[in-house]
Amino acid sequence: MSFEEGDKVVLHDEHSDFDGEVGTVETVSETMFGDENYVISFEGGQEAGISEDALEAAPDDADEDDEE
Repeated sequence: MSFEEGDKVVLHDEHSDFDGEVGTVETVSETMFGDENYVISFEGGQEAGISEDALEAAPDDADEDDEE
């Protein structure tokens, strides 16, 4: 599943400080191999170079302002 700018997503990366958090897709870029990489913004910062397989669509009721 591809994501677009403005989509709410959940990051799944055990090496990230934002693992399991809901964020917003800020930038979508394509690698030279045709894969998409994402920049995701979270309440506490940003994570860049995220591959599509580390993301899932956030539930419709997810609101990052509710995450504490």
